[in-house]
Amino acid sequence: MNKKLGNLFKGDKGIWMVFFFLCLISIIEVFSASSTLSYKSQNFMAPIIYHAGTLAFGILLTIVVLNIPCRYFKLMTPLLIFLSFATLLWVLAFGESINGANRVIQLPGFTFQPSELAKGTMVLATAQILSAMQREDGKGADSKAMKYVLWLVLPTIMLIGIENLSTAVLLFGVIFIMMFIGRVPMVQIGKLTGCLVLLVGIFLTLVLTIGSMDDQDEQPGPVTTEMTVAQAQQAEEDGGEGLFAKIFHRFGTWRNRLLNHSDRPDDPKEYSVRDNFQVAHSNFAIASSSIIGKGPGNSEEREYLPQAFSDFIFSIIIEEMGLIGAIAVVFLYIILLIRAARIAGRCENNFPAFLVMGLAILLVAQASINMMVAVGIGPVTGQPLPLVSKGGTSTLVSCVYIGAILSVSRSAKRRDVATANDYKKDIE
Repeated sequence: MNKKLGNLFKGDKGIWMVFFFLCLISIIEVFSASSTLSYKSQNFMAPIIYHAGTLAFGILLTIVVLNIPCRYFKLMTPLLIFLSFATLLWVLAFGESINGANRVIQLPGFTFQPSELAKGTMVLATAQILSAMQREDGKGADSKAMKYVLWLVLPTIMLIGIENLSTAVLLFGVIFIMMFIGRVPMVQIGKLTGCLVLLVGIFLTLVLTIGSMDDQDEQPGPVTTEMTVAQAQQAEEDGGEGLFAKIFHRFGTWRNRLLNHSDRPDDPKEYSVRDNFQVAHSNFAIASSSIIGKGPGNSEEREYLPQAFSDFIFSIIIEEMGLIGAIAVVFLYIILLIRAARIAGRCENNFPAFLVMGLAILLVAQASINMMVAVGIGPVTGQPLPLVSKGGTSTLVSCVYIGAILSVSRSAKRRDVATANDYKKDIE
């Protein structure tokens, strides 16, 4: 029996442990934080049954992907690139609006978020380009590597950024780190950094200028999807259709989020809970906690946070599990990154090493953004906590990432054994 389980759950045992602990925390905390969904559906068990089913299917996907040899991932790259661009274009034109942005495609029985597919695809393609462009003298990547990566990644980032800026920034940050790991010439890295600083300055100026012309701030109080869609429709009627409205309709939201984060009053009495509803109740959840927390299922702020089971689930974790629980979750993501680095270090070829590091950095960076928003360090972005937040496409794609990391760990482990056997034979 143990042998059969060992054959099923192959790969790095540390990654498996992190994966299962995150899934366990997810089931407990999503069950606790889904009270608003239970009220809406009038079914106490429906939200957690759906989430548990999603995680079970995700674990199945993980097992399937880990049994695919890493070399076959390269063959999937062209198809995944085509699907990513096609679905990103489709969602911009015909996508379902969530929180005032076209981010999902409505399919029979579920919704699909193309940006999740595009993130993993760009990491896969970047790993392939960087590995293929390594110079024979071992002095890093060819000078053309960055150009090829940017030609592929920048159009994807622009398509994502129109409706989901935080995901676009996250993806570019991961690709930037991958180019650094892939030993792209530092001169090029420096030039790209300079261009980024300039572009960020221009972009912020446009956001603050154009956003003030169409100030569509989020409604204070418990925000619902229906309210946001109605606001977006009204803004569309007032502002008119057209390319300008399509491209810049999110600028007002971005401006308000930046200003709400940066213009916090020094006197707590001047702080408006009504104007900063989600952030305020996230802070209430954290402030009312302790070292050990209130215990699973005892959150009070879940009744007020509209995204308690998703964007602000880390706040609920702190409220219920305390500082110890929060540190434990952070520690799990750190272990994931460390184990991925060890796997990459054992790889003989560059492609699997770059791939496993890119996927691990993507998961950990997204987790970091979610946790920083929850504790008030960063502006509200809408990034879920990987493998913990309630989600469909996000959860399943994160499970696929884990499966790919485990697939690489299997081949790296076999090479370690082969190298050890060769060394033993040489000694004998």
